Amino acid sequence: MPVQWHALALGLFASIIAPFGGFFASGLKRAFKIKDFGDTIPGHGGFTDRMDCQMMMAVFAYIYHQSFVVSQGFPVEMILDQILNHLTDEEQHDLHFLLGRILHERQLEQQ
Repeated sequence: MPVQWHALALGLFASIIAPFGGFFASGLKRAFKIKDFGDTIPGHGGFTDRMDCQMMMAVFAYIYHQSFVVSQGFPVEMILDQILNHLTDEEQHDLHFLLGRILHERQLEQQ
């Protein structure tokens, strides 16, 4: 996926959803009957009051990165286990035949 699509997804989330982090933080404070998260910045509440949007953005960026950016490699053993457990004998035979043909064609191309 081109980097522009990733930038678009992150930008849309940052502009549409992340600002609601303040509402989430306010709800959390009300649930625990806390006036503010501290007095780090006088008159503005604590560090958490200033960073609520950034925290939502960090969580989203991590999940997005793990889901769409990092390649998901599967070990051969897991693929074979799926084949043996979820394909019928006929489908396994067809797969074996097709893989053999593809590998044979590749071997001929390399010569």
